[in-house]
Amino acid sequence: MKRRYLNRYKIISKETLVVSLLLMSILWSSCQKDLNLVSQDSITDATFWKTGADFKLAANNLYNGLDRFGEEDTESDIAFNVPNSVSNGQLVPPETSDTWNSCYGYIRSANNILEKGAGSEDVEIKRYVAEAKFFRAWYYWKLLRIYGGVPLITRVLKTNDPELFAPRSGRTETADLILKDLDEAKNDLPVQSDISSSDIGRITKGAALALASRVALFEGTWQKSRGGANAVKYLDAAVTASLAVINSNAYSLYTGSGAQSYRYLFLEAGDDSKESILDRRYGRNILGHDAPYMYDQDGYNPTRKLVDLYLDKNGLPITTPGTVFHGYGTFTSEFQERDPRMTQTMIIPGTLTNRVFFPVTKVANWPDVPQRNYNTGYILYKYMSEDPVANNSGREGDNSLFDYDRHLIRYAEVLLNYAEAVYEKNGSISDADLNISVNKLRDRVGMPHLTTAFVTANNLSMQMEIRRERTVELALEGFRYDDLRRWKTAETELPQDIKGIKITGTDWAGRAPYNDPGYAGKVDANGFLIAEKGRRFDPAKDYLQPLPTREVAFYQANGHTLEQNPGW
Repeated sequence: MKRRYLNRYKIISKETLVVSLLLMSILWSSCQKDLNLVSQDSITDATFWKTGADFKLAANNLYNGLDRFGEEDTESDIAFNVPNSVSNGQLVPPETSDTWNSCYGYIRSANNILEKGAGSEDVEIKRYVAEAKFFRAWYYWKLLRIYGGVPLITRVLKTNDPELFAPRSGRTETADLILKDLDEAKNDLPVQSDISSSDIGRITKGAALALASRVALFEGTWQKSRGGANAVKYLDAAVTASLAVINSNAYSLYTGSGAQSYRYLFLEAGDDSKESILDRRYGRNILGHDAPYMYDQDGYNPTRKLVDLYLDKNGLPITTPGTVFHGYGTFTSEFQERDPRMTQTMIIPGTLTNRVFFPVTKVANWPDVPQRNYNTGYILYKYMSEDPVANNSGREGDNSLFDYDRHLIRYAEVLLNYAEAVYEKNGSISDADLNISVNKLRDRVGMPHLTTAFVTANNLSMQMEIRRERTVELALEGFRYDDLRRWKTAETELPQDIKGIKITGTDWAGRAPYNDPGYAGKVDANGFLIAEKGRRFDPAKDYLQPLPTREVAFYQANGHTLEQNPGW
């Protein structure tokens, strides 16, 4: 039976609900400094923090904030469903922020575990203290990536504590705390091979190293693209952390589904594979998700930008002389002889598949049916399950029956982090380094290796090819918005029109709904569908998002300052 242990930290499980209520009671009692009586017949702060099992129960709560399936790449230029205020430059400062509130809530819980376990030599307690350090880093990372430096709270605060109004720390100080927590956490976390079957999915040493590689690469390239003095320090850290994961031999790319392994990695077959470093885990009748229904109904549609990034089968960009690209003339021509990840991420029009509402008899896929959002003309295939039971169960939120996991950190990302960090640090990368990173990904899908000789011979840019590889490998996994901002290319990429299929002069011009005369005014000069225009990006302010105005006002009302991000 799949992952029976899930009920130990799924928020909707009966046991976890009880634990959460107990923890709320514990945390509340810890703040009541005037009460010092110890109850003899209930769990209190004074009686709870005794054993490793107690700390494990407390740490379980920290997993509840891990990201569920979403549509994050609509904040960028490679996915679209409806206009998104982040990607189109229409964002306005919010009064409140779920990200801000939830992250600081989990940071407080992590701080409580760290305080209660401080100085313990118990190996089991130290493990869950290390989990708390990982999660404090995780939630500060979620804040750093969109806000930059934030107030750093490293202990449990009480009423009227002056640190309740701590000023914002700089982004370097924030990044350094994250990396320090991860560095310390890794020393007391188990390696993947030492995880018991009932604990698969808990934080490991590899997860701490992998997250460190992500954060250090983000900050290193952010600094480098802006002339920052600390770029090399962070790029060094990214190289070291990612190489440690690679050299651990604890992880490998999923190849269990043959030539279709890339696609099935993101479905049931890929659960608990050696590629998984950290997942948001699901279990049927415990905590389900409805991602295929969400994507089918709302749309999580690839855009022209993403489609054109896929290389031809020989490893050449489709605009390069000598490419075997077949053009846009037919429904299927642009999909022919391309990187296989293209047709494992999006469906070739007319292809018969099982999907939601069609659990047994396969149906032909077109942009408007059975997918119901046809604004780019491309059809999502990634995440679309073939499970006949779940595909006939409906969109029921947490009670839905889809139970494949969301990969939050996977080994493929670590390989990409390594290649990019090496290149950005040195201005070059050897074929040997490419062979232990990028070319592992290409081997999985049968694509030619990326080499310095190939780049030179075809007048390509190694930096651009490494970035291309990252974008297509991690497509629709929520990385693109961060990548554009840390590369400082968002000001160029995000204002561009969102485009889709080519209509004029192709088979699409004769097929509904694109044969409607109204579409004549929705194409550009080359006949490509325009899904959204009038987008903008202000480089003076849009590289960071605004802090919630209620937090800023709360500081001000109490005689303190919480500095808003520039331009907001």
